[in-house]
Amino acid sequence: MKGDRVEIVVDAGDTTRTYEVVASRAGRRVETAVRRGVVEVSEVTRTGAVVRTARFMATRVLALVEQPVPREEGAEKAEKTGQKATSIGRPFGDVPET
Repeated sequence: MKGDRVEIVVDAGDTTRTYEVVASRAGRRVETAVRRGVVEVSEVTRTGAVVRTARFMATRVLALVEQPVPREEGAEKAEKTGQKATSIGRPFGDVPET
């Protein structure tokens, strides 16, 4: 979702470099994959189309940190806006009072 980010720390010989891939628009997400010795981080649309990709040699990657945007539960969101909570914020099987 928008704001999700992945930080990649790479060994660049005598120093380290940090790269970020961020889901820049609503509905986009960041996906990571490790294949054949390559770490691939991609920003993907809702339909699965890849917008941008960053590739690194797996042997050079020191850290891969996924940082999702904190998401609010329906009940917490409803309290802040003054609206009545919907079924999103209730536990499964909980019957609402009428």
